[in-house]
Amino acid sequence: MLRKLAAAVVLLPLAVVIVLFAVANRQWVTVSFDPFVSVNPAYAVSVPLFLLIFIALIAGVVVGGIAGWVRQARLRRAAQRLEREIRALHDELAAHRRGPVDQTPAASADRSPATPPVP
Repeated sequence: MLRKLAAAVVLLPLAVVIVLFAVANRQWVTVSFDPFVSVNPAYAVSVPLFLLIFIALIAGVVVGGIAGWVRQARLRRAAQRLEREIRALHDELAAHRRGPVDQTPAASADRSPATPPVP
């Protein structure tokens, strides 16, 4: 209940600010991908300014997330290696707690009988 209330307190004003920003910046701008011709560019698109800013913001978040994920790959590999070691140590500890393995059947199989079997 408290989590929903906190989310509403944060998200509602944020939504209002986003809507006000979009309404205030709704003029159309031309984004050109041709650096050599500015009058009639070969690659250009017209979009509202707020949409261009939102797209740039989302692209920045995605690129930053990918960069962080790639940077943390070394830490994830180390964590997986340590998890495997921990599991192996837990198995070894459980084997030691069960007690030593009984070696008498293997030792008695190596001995030859004192008297030969009777046919």
